[in-house]
Amino acid sequence: MSERRPAPTVGQVVLGRRLQELREAAGIKREEAAQVLRVAPATVRRMEMAEVALKVPYVQVLLSTYGVSDEEADSFVALTEEANQPGWWQRFHDVLPEWFSLYVSLEGAAGLIRSYEPHFVPGLLQTEDYARAVMEAGTIGQTGPETIERHVSLRMARQGLLERDNPPHLWVIMDETVLRRPVSMRGEVMREQLDKLLEFGERDRVTLQVAEFESGPHPGTYAPFSLFRFDEPELPDMVFTEYLTGALYLDSRTEVSAHLEVLDHMTAHAASAQHTKKILRDYRETF
Repeated sequence: MSERRPAPTVGQVVLGRRLQELREAAGIKREEAAQVLRVAPATVRRMEMAEVALKVPYVQVLLSTYGVSDEEADSFVALTEEANQPGWWQRFHDVLPEWFSLYVSLEGAAGLIRSYEPHFVPGLLQTEDYARAVMEAGTIGQTGPETIERHVSLRMARQGLLERDNPPHLWVIMDETVLRRPVSMRGEVMREQLDKLLEFGERDRVTLQVAEFESGPHPGTYAPFSLFRFDEPELPDMVFTEYLTGALYLDSRTEVSAHLEVLDHMTAHAASAQHTKKILRDYRETF
């Protein structure tokens, strides 16, 4: 059995979609493109869906077939070579599940990340001790201390995107359960975590809201999920939702619209960003 390739980078996803658009604009069917490359039509489909790496020689032949100018083709090839470079997160391949690799890539490329979290503080906002406590509690399975520390290091590395010059807008709705559930017997773990949430709540590019118990049930109570919005016109909004052993990436207009409607509903009924700061301060005083 051949070795499975890493999850695609966002650059590969964008370029794959662009290849499809160029083929369709040229009025060429996948079967015809496959004949030019001397491959099966499925290979062309997999290139366009970023299910395989984009091989530069193949890309060059396709661009010529689609009538792309030399200047535009050179630019496309340069972007292809850049997109094929391994993402920084792939150095954590020993602990990073394949289904989560694409999430990290999407996270780093998004201009807006909207998330609902019913159980724990989102990973991008966790302290080291909070993250370690969550993982030691068994949420990632039976693993040893070294593996847990690798997971913690990965989570801390992901948070670097919030320190960029132009970070994404992170908009999080947390269920009140997140604040009520102790993750450690040491009170300072939650105190430091609440301090970090209060700190991030003051940033222009971070919006925090708490869905309080008193506001009653809401349509997002099924599972945590995130919605990504990108600056690249080739990429539609995308939704990520996970389950015990894997995840789903949804990009159909119907599914994304349903999740966006749920987020908008929860945003309207959750505590405002200003009131959320008071809620966090009040919980901070109990630890």
